[in-house]
Amino acid sequence: MALSLTPGQRADITEAGPLLHEVDPKAFIADKAYDADPLIDKLEEREITPVIPSKINRRNPPKTSFLLYKSRNIIERFFARLKQFRGIATRYEKLKSTCLAAVQLVSAISGIK
Repeated sequence: MALSLTPGQRADITEAGPLLHEVDPKAFIADKAYDADPLIDKLEEREITPVIPSKINRRNPPKTSFLLYKSRNIIERFFARLKQFRGIATRYEKLKSTCLAAVQLVSAISGIK
């Protein structure tokens, strides 16, 4: 698993590329916000299966394995557990390094994998 913190006004898709260099997944499961040709091309180049539902405005939507997409709830539950800790939910720690350390600590304590 790899984590990265971004400013609130930055789109999450900007961190997808750099995080892919830290892990070697078989599939990339994400929501519609990650449906962008440059990202999908990068995934296919590395032979990673993109499991991303298409945006409604896509002309030729690729097929998506919704059987794999169902496992995305694991990621959603990860963030739901993290948000149970007030210091993380409100971003009490203002420094990026200490906030990331708090997230890693809570993940380790909670047994989140």
